[in-house]
Amino acid sequence: MNKINSVNPTDSFDLKKEIGAYLKQWKWFVLSVIICIAFAFFYLRYSTPDYNAKATIMLMENDNGSNPAEAVLRDMGLLSSADSELIEDEIEVLKSRKLMEGVVKKLQLNKQFFAKGRLHDTQYFPIDKSPIKVNFIEQDSIIYESDFYFSILITSETTFDFIYESKQKEEIILKKMFFGKNVSTPINDIIVTPNTENLLNLVGQTINVKIIPLDKVAERYKKVIRISSVAEGSKVINLSLNDPSGNRAVAVVNNLIAEYNRVSIEEKSAKSNNTADFINKRIDLIETDLSKVDDEIELFKTGNKLTNISSEADLYLESNAQTEQQLATNRTEFSKINFMKNQINEDSFARIPSNIGLSDDSMNLIANKYNELLDNRDRLLTSSNEKNPIIVNLDQQLNTLKNNLRESLDNSSKTLELQIRSLENQSAKISSKIYAVPGQVRKSRDIEREQGVKETLYLYLLQKREEATISLISTSPNAKVIDDAHTDYIVVSPKKTMVYLASIMVGILIPFGFIYIKELLDTKIHNKEDLENVIKNITVLGEVPRVSRNDNGLIQRNDRSILSESFRIIRTNFDYIRRSKNVENYNNVVFVTSTINGEGKSFIGLNMALTIANTGKKVLLLGADIRNPQIYSAIKNKKDKSTDRTKLGLTDYLVDKSVEISETVNTYKINDLGIDILLSGKVPPNPAELLMSERIKDLFDSVSENYDYVIVDTAPSMLVTDTLLISQYAGHTIYVTRADRTEKKILNFAKQLHAENKLNNMMLVVNDVKQSNFGYGAKYGYYGKPKKKGFFSRFKKS
Repeated sequence: MNKINSVNPTDSFDLKKEIGAYLKQWKWFVLSVIICIAFAFFYLRYSTPDYNAKATIMLMENDNGSNPAEAVLRDMGLLSSADSELIEDEIEVLKSRKLMEGVVKKLQLNKQFFAKGRLHDTQYFPIDKSPIKVNFIEQDSIIYESDFYFSILITSETTFDFIYESKQKEEIILKKMFFGKNVSTPINDIIVTPNTENLLNLVGQTINVKIIPLDKVAERYKKVIRISSVAEGSKVINLSLNDPSGNRAVAVVNNLIAEYNRVSIEEKSAKSNNTADFINKRIDLIETDLSKVDDEIELFKTGNKLTNISSEADLYLESNAQTEQQLATNRTEFSKINFMKNQINEDSFARIPSNIGLSDDSMNLIANKYNELLDNRDRLLTSSNEKNPIIVNLDQQLNTLKNNLRESLDNSSKTLELQIRSLENQSAKISSKIYAVPGQVRKSRDIEREQGVKETLYLYLLQKREEATISLISTSPNAKVIDDAHTDYIVVSPKKTMVYLASIMVGILIPFGFIYIKELLDTKIHNKEDLENVIKNITVLGEVPRVSRNDNGLIQRNDRSILSESFRIIRTNFDYIRRSKNVENYNNVVFVTSTINGEGKSFIGLNMALTIANTGKKVLLLGADIRNPQIYSAIKNKKDKSTDRTKLGLTDYLVDKSVEISETVNTYKINDLGIDILLSGKVPPNPAELLMSERIKDLFDSVSENYDYVIVDTAPSMLVTDTLLISQYAGHTIYVTRADRTEKKILNFAKQLHAENKLNNMMLVVNDVKQSNFGYGAKYGYYGKPKKKGFFSRFKKS
């Protein structure tokens, strides 16, 4: 038995077990899925399908070339390139309420006509297809804000019933009216006229008319239309719309594009007009300023008797420049002559610079001649002395050349001084003339500069005015249509596949949720495995299957039912443990108890006694539950009536000392199995005190000696103390729990009893277990039981 209990389940997560808990309820899953699929079928059958319409456009470049008016403003610095519309902005413009309201007005979507049907109302689109036409006397602005429903029942070719609900009186109003006559309504008079020649065929037909506020219709379409670029940064835009009418979806998308282009052209045209007006105003102002500048130039030249001040000033400047250049040249020459004079004024013979660039060639020749003689003198001195006649002659020639050169330099110096003075006087005269006219020159140049700026701006504005005028004619829309709106007339919503898949998922999730919540809130045990998980240190003998009301409920001789096999397993496990225990007294006395009433301890005790009796053992079933005896109720319809020998019971024996044990025991034949039973007897007023009688020990001593087994049905241990009062007379205790009834937290009482050893050799049994919840080996069935044949296996040949 230790081996049996060693295979206790762990607390770790067991996926197979969790899945099995749901698979056991497969019938609920199948039923739920079937119901959800049925709902999905009816939903698809009666729901209004939606069709998709889509179009593709490309946003045009909004650069300088596309709109000359914007180019003008950018060139003038009045419009920044950062203000150019981005793709995201244009998408938001396409989704705007203003554009959608324009579409609704154009298509008259706020006026809806329906042909009444059995399940669905069929809408006419466009409303021109309706067999009747409704003309509103009230202004369109009032109709756009109205919310009014009414019905028209065609009764003949000339008459109809006008039906609507009065919100003030809260009643249905019906009026008999003629076609073409004014009909009084809450939104003023209307005129209903036929729109078909075959009106007689429509007698009895009801046309429902809905007048919906314009902003509500526009808001609805604004929410459902999908606009997005094909890729990030791409100018290609996709427009998509789902609607119960494919034709209406196409019309809405196409008209939205047309409305967007119309508004964009109007905005550009307004911008071009504003630009042209602005340029015209600027041209008028510049024309006035330019005329004033011309008058100022004329007065200036006339007053100063000038023809061309700039030409005369240029001549003075040129002459002055030439004089200054000549003066600089003479001064340079004068500096060179003074340098030469300083060189030849020395008494020693030294070389004279001959290549300093003097303008007088004669002085250059003298200097060169002087240097040649000086070179000869120096060469002769290397081999002679200064007294040599040749050297003396050379000295004389050198002195003569030096004097001639000095005289020439003095003459040139005086000549240059005169020229310098003359040039300085001439430069002063020219400068005085220049200084006399600078104010006139500057004044003339300022006026001419202002005149040039005005003329340039004037010509520029004339050019841009022509461009702005051209743009009024050549303004292009913002969007180029790549693909017009079209529909394949394929239902996009609801999608059958998705609806059925969703229904299957919901059908699975509903029972799954219920089962999950049930398992989550479940605090009861259901089989042997649950009990072993709660109490790990007490042996579980086995589990007893649930017995239906139609079953016998008590085992029979040679019984091969599941109930009988369950008790045989319990008997075998009990005998094994009984032999392994060294119990000196009352080893054959077995108490059967439970925590609370209703857990089936009497049922277990009675069948345990019958099971042991089926092996040929002498068995006594003792009813010790004297507060609520149940044994006689269980056997009264199963026993042989001829076997009733006495009606005395345990309480009679304990109260009356004259009553012997043999007088209280009856032998019964139950389902062909012989068993002795000592019933509880009459219910006493003091059961606890009665069980404390001294005769109770004599009773157990006697029956334990005279019987092979004594099965004692006792009271619930937690509710009363009766079982604990006589627990010392039990060699073994079978503690009964019941599946789907015994709370797990109540089992703490059983743990406490075992820990404190208040009940001898406790063993557990699980009663009333569903066959689907049986523990180990339950799913494999019982050996020897005929196997059920499947539906297809019935047709197989043996």
